[in-house]
Formats: sequence, structure tokens, C-alpha cells
Amino acid sequence: MTSSGTGRLQGRIALVTGASRGIGAAVAKRYAAEGAQVILVARTVGGLEETDDAIRAAGGTAILVPFDLADSVKIDELGARLYERFGKLDILVGNAAVLGALTPLTHLDPPVWDRVMAINVTANWRLLRSMDPLLRRSDAGRAIFVTSGAARGVFPFWGAYATSKAALEMLVRTYAAEVNEFGVRANIVDPGVVRTEMRASAFPGEDPKTLPAPEAITEIFVALAEPSCRRNGQIVHA
Repeated sequence: MTSSGTGRLQGRIALVTGASRGIGAAVAKRYAAEGAQVILVARTVGGLEETDDAIRAAGGTAILVPFDLADSVKIDELGARLYERFGKLDILVGNAAVLGALTPLTHLDPPVWDRVMAINVTANWRLLRSMDPLLRRSDAGRAIFVTSGAARGVFPFWGAYATSKAALEMLVRTYAAEVNEFGVRANIVDPGVVRTEMRASAFPGEDPKTLPAPEAITEIFVALAEPSCRRNGQIVHA
């Protein structure tokens, strides 16, 4: 347990995607502070190293796994590697996402649409497929995914992103129903408005200093990751 945490996740094995910055980095650092062994996944090596440095400086431990989540083979390989090393996974946080282009649906370039769906939907399905056996081997497997209010509203020009998040919500809720009897819990966090690079790219005229920092919303991720959590298949607002 680190000096800044209370040990609520002591000894838990946690995988966090999109851990190089923003919400993913904040959650990874908070998990490590609560005593978890954290596996950090992202494309950006430099960002992963910054997160790792912060975790180690606070007395925690992390494992860096840099790769693009569009690579489904790498996701399957990661599941096999975690099984060999730990024999289980206690916490899965599917946070990584891309915004795509804010443009009319019929103006979207097919590669942009495909990329949004690959990262925001398919990669998370592949993560569940790969990590499900490991979560079931935990005494309290917990899967947490990050959504957006765009999934439940109608926002012109946000079609690709909104569609991907709506699909993600149904994916997670269906999985939650399927694994409920095995003690695994899967939930969805809607973080609301948070100071992230994605938010800045979507709203370039907004002053980021007026928005909550990612660190301000990590408590709900800890609560949903704890063995005592009984929520399942819910959308939880941070």
C-alpha cells in the first residue's frame, strides 16, 4: 500500500487501457495508490512512461504494455501473458477511445468510421473475450468501461462517436447479465465533463481550467472495482 492510499485495492491485479493520459492515467495512479498492481495499456510509450514514473514515485508498481488496441491479436496475446504471470485478472478498465471526426454522418470517411468502431467497440469486445476467463478466476472480477452522455442523446455531427458509445453500453450490459451468476460484475461509468485532450479537441473554444481534472472522478472507479461492489450492468455517473 502506498502512503497516499487506504489499501482498498490491496493486492488486486488491474488492467487499464488508455493509461497514457487523461482519465486512464488518473485511474491507474489512483488504483496503484490503493495498493493494486497496475497493467498500463496505450499506444503512446512516452505517456505510459510518465504514468509509470508517477506511480513509482508514489511507491506503487506498474507494468507497461504499449500497443494499439486495434490489434486484436495483441489483445489475445495479452490475455495469455496475464494468465501465465498472474493466473487471473481482478479489474479490467476499458477506457481507451477515439473521437473521430465531428461531421455529418454522410460526410464521414469510411476509415474514420472504421477506426472509431474498432477502438470504441470492437477492442472492448476483444478485451472482454480475452479477459473473461481471467476475471472468472478472480474471487471478485470487476469490469468497468467508460461511456459518454452522447450515447443517450441526439447530437448532430457526433454520429460515429455517439453510435460507438451506445453500442459499448449494450455490449457491457449484455456481458454483465451473462456473468452475473459467476460473481463477475461489469459496469459503465459516465464521467461527465472532464478536462481531457478529447474534450479539448471537441470544444476548442472552452477554457480547460474551468473543468474538473480527471483525478476528481477516480473515486467511482475505485468503488466499482472493490470486491464488495454489488452493482452490475449499471451506468454510473461520476
